[in-house]
Amino acid sequence: MKLVLDTNIYIDFGQGKQGVVDLIAGQSTEILLPVIVLGELFYGFQKGSKSRENEVVLRRFVTELGVSIIDVDEEVARKYSLVYSALSAKGTPIPINDVWIAACCMSVGGTLLTRDGHFEQIEQIDKIILSS
Repeated sequence: MKLVLDTNIYIDFGQGKQGVVDLIAGQSTEILLPVIVLGELFYGFQKGSKSRENEVVLRRFVTELGVSIIDVDEEVARKYSLVYSALSAKGTPIPINDVWIAACCMSVGGTLLTRDGHFEQIEQIDKIILSS
């Protein structure tokens, strides 16, 4: 399965959380990271004292696991519009970065792997929501 990783899953994987590592190793045929997740990670790195080291680890993760980056393009922008409109119509807003992450997932036909329960509100994507 094409697994699209949310920020919290990348962090869990990096911390060696066995359930996440096993799921990615055993279930993924392709691993993808939305560029929005990269932005969230770079922001977190910047706030910390090990920015350079964290970027090296991220680049190694991407290279060694053959991770594809999902860029924001016109197709993703159209999916964003669909997701955001559906959430607005239901009156169930979620953080805007997560709308973009869902749009990226939708554009590649992937399954989102996350710990954020608010993704339950997004009906347009396949998802695996792990408990915290």
